[in-house]
Amino acid sequence: MRGLHMSANRWQNQDRRPSVERKVAAGKKPQIKEPRRGASGGQVGWPDKLKSYFQHHQQLLISTSRKLLAEPVQTLMTSLVVAIALGLPASLYLGIVNLEQLGSRVETTAQLTLFLNKSASDETIGRLRQSLSDDADIRSVRYISRQQALKEFRELSGFGDVLEMLEENPLPAVLLVQPDNRFQGDLVASELLVARIMALPGVDEVRLDMKWMERLQAILSVGERLALALALALSMGVLLIVGNTIRLAIENRRDEIVVVKLVGGTDNYVRRPFLYTGVWYGLIGGLLAWVLVALALFSLSGLVSRLAALYQSVFELEGLGLVGLLYLMAAGALLGLLGAWLAVARHLSSIEPD
Repeated sequence: MRGLHMSANRWQNQDRRPSVERKVAAGKKPQIKEPRRGASGGQVGWPDKLKSYFQHHQQLLISTSRKLLAEPVQTLMTSLVVAIALGLPASLYLGIVNLEQLGSRVETTAQLTLFLNKSASDETIGRLRQSLSDDADIRSVRYISRQQALKEFRELSGFGDVLEMLEENPLPAVLLVQPDNRFQGDLVASELLVARIMALPGVDEVRLDMKWMERLQAILSVGERLALALALALSMGVLLIVGNTIRLAIENRRDEIVVVKLVGGTDNYVRRPFLYTGVWYGLIGGLLAWVLVALALFSLSGLVSRLAALYQSVFELEGLGLVGLLYLMAAGALLGLLGAWLAVARHLSSIEPD
């Protein structure tokens, strides 16, 4: 009995051994779970990736600005060239805007000269004058008879002796018509008014004194096209200037780029500092362009005011303003980014670790 009791205790003690030992004793291979290794142990979520992305760009923005401040002479020279390239077309465009504003503020309107039929009776001429005087589109009407026209022509031309030899007065009666102020500077509306007056009885010919407006419109049209062509040409200049500056920066940092690529840095990673440098050149150039244009306007404003005062008028030059500043800086940043991108795309691929 005592032997049986000791055998039972020994069996129970064997059953209390760890399961691994029991499996080994039974000839089975134990399955041991290994701890998780690598990225599966701690995955990075999208918020963290996005935060890291913006932090990296913020660091690049600060570091590239500090690098430019560390080289003030080179930064100022490059930015000034960009500023001149942006400021010239901006100044031309601003001149066109001020000319348009000046043309719209001219107080005198075009005068219509109505040559009447020689066979028109006094009654017909009287009705015509009354009809034009009652027209809401006409401000004033002045009548010059045939005899008065001959007298004024004789006094002004100096051909009085020749006119005395003529048997009949060759000059027709004339009506000088001044349109309403709303026709001021509106060539299309003035031509419609001429066509309507031309259909009135007794009118032989109507002449519109709008040549000066046609010349002004032609000059403004040529100026707009010239400003556009100049802007395109100088934009190419900005691309070349920024691209050449970035090319030199790439060559100066060739060893650093090789090291970055050796440790696994991608072309996008290497490209970003140079792109930010190009953007900074464009932003500073746009700001300097706005300052140069503002200084030019300030130097001309006094002269223009005195000239307007001689004609008993008030006229002030219109500047670029805050909107113009934003446009110039945006255009400069875009051109700087594009120039830097082209330079990096061309020269960065040739730099590879040995």
